[in-house]
Amino acid sequence: MASTAASISKILAKKLTGRGGVSAAAASFQVKWVPPLHPSFSSSAAAAVSEPPSSASSSQPQEKQKGSRWSKLLLFVPGGITFGLGTWQIFRRQDKIEMLEYRQKRMCLEPISGNILAPSNDNLDALEFRKVSCKGLFDEKKSIYLGPRSRSISGVTENGYYIITPLMPIPSNPQSVQFPILVNRGWVPRSWRDKSVEVSQDDKRISSTASVVAQENGKYSWWRFWSKNPKIAEEQIAPVTPVEVVGVIRGSEKPSIFVPANDPSSAQWFYVDVPAIARACGLPENTIYIEDINENVNPSRPYPIPKDANTLIRSSVMPQDHLNYTLTWYSLSAAVTFMAFKRLMPKKNR
Repeated sequence: MASTAASISKILAKKLTGRGGVSAAAASFQVKWVPPLHPSFSSSAAAAVSEPPSSASSSQPQEKQKGSRWSKLLLFVPGGITFGLGTWQIFRRQDKIEMLEYRQKRMCLEPISGNILAPSNDNLDALEFRKVSCKGLFDEKKSIYLGPRSRSISGVTENGYYIITPLMPIPSNPQSVQFPILVNRGWVPRSWRDKSVEVSQDDKRISSTASVVAQENGKYSWWRFWSKNPKIAEEQIAPVTPVEVVGVIRGSEKPSIFVPANDPSSAQWFYVDVPAIARACGLPENTIYIEDINENVNPSRPYPIPKDANTLIRSSVMPQDHLNYTLTWYSLSAAVTFMAFKRLMPKKNR
């Protein structure tokens, strides 16, 4: 092919010189043969142009690997959370056992005398769950009904309330309490509260009538002063019989989110709030509160029914319940973790 190119260049040079219009430099023009590119070189050059830079191609697989690692780790998060909850229930069970043992030991101690008790916020924690023996007089007019509270009697459920009454000191009696004490006397049927509401309404009507009569009688007081009629003998005061209460010192309750708030203005009490109840009874907020556990109930007067001492030791969630919660959480953790491993295992091709 080189000889063919040389002959073609000579022929062109003769034709150009024959015309006389082309210079010698143009006459010496030669056509040179350029060999074609090798096929391997052209394919490699095309591949070099088509491929992206190496840095961009390597970053994408790394990001995919990181994303897949995080997604795999997230599969084990539910199992870790449920395992932690099961472990937390173990510690809660141990704390509950110690708390119940502490209450039982306190309840086994001898009762302290109520005449040495004084209202104070400092010694309340130290005295809680201690038995106390008190003497005094119940101020029935200031009773508060807490509830409703249901009670099962011979398989029949009856609604009622807990009655809380101030125990007042007896004048010139060193054996009685020296300060008022709030006493949860026990459970009473619903009829007790209905009767108390009716009595309070009657007392209001009587007091209003008495005030009107007193104003009218005031006009004739001068006539009584000058009259020779014998004076009416003063009513003799009946002897006072003190009431003895054996109870346990307690504090305010911590209601759940499902318990309504107390409404003292309408006499609606759903849980024990000692400072609020004391204010409603006209007593100081740091008044001591006890729950009656006296088992010697008069058959002729069965109500109020005092609380059982065992119910005070018990808790809403007992250690056995915490153990059941632990087994439940651990079982759920094992099931969720097994599902995560099952999800990450490679599938077998059939």
